[in-house]
Amino acid sequence: MSRSTDRVRELWAAARPDLDTSPMEVIGPLKRVIALLGEALDPLYVDAALTGTELDVCLRLRHDPSPTIARRLADQMRHSRAAISKTLTRLESRGLVVREPSPADRRASLVRLTPAGEAAVDAIFPRQLAREAELLEGLGADRERVIEALNLLADVLGKRM
Repeated sequence: MSRSTDRVRELWAAARPDLDTSPMEVIGPLKRVIALLGEALDPLYVDAALTGTELDVCLRLRHDPSPTIARRLADQMRHSRAAISKTLTRLESRGLVVREPSPADRRASLVRLTPAGEAAVDAIFPRQLAREAELLEGLGADRERVIEALNLLADVLGKRM
């Protein structure tokens, strides 16, 4: 079976034989999976109260028993603080989250979902899960192997960061 990265690697090998293009064997399919996943899920958000990015943030907050520091949210999601702040500002303007000053650190804000934010998550998340399940149906017996390989990759990359 020819993989999409094979031809690109051949071209690079001819142009620059000194380059080790072997990382493309892993990174290329990952990028393709991410693109395909985005293409498959994006239609869910067209008429939804949340974008995919906003849903990711709200999911982190959905079952937190207490408000979360915005900085911790950024660290957990591996996003910049500026990106999280921008997303939280959009969510706050629509009444989906509330930010309050932290009593422990005046520079930090505590974030929590509002009841409207919880309702927005509860409306879209089941649809996303159903679409993801549909997309992954074809894995069959290979599902556990894929999960193990992805977790291994995440662990290896996490140790290098």
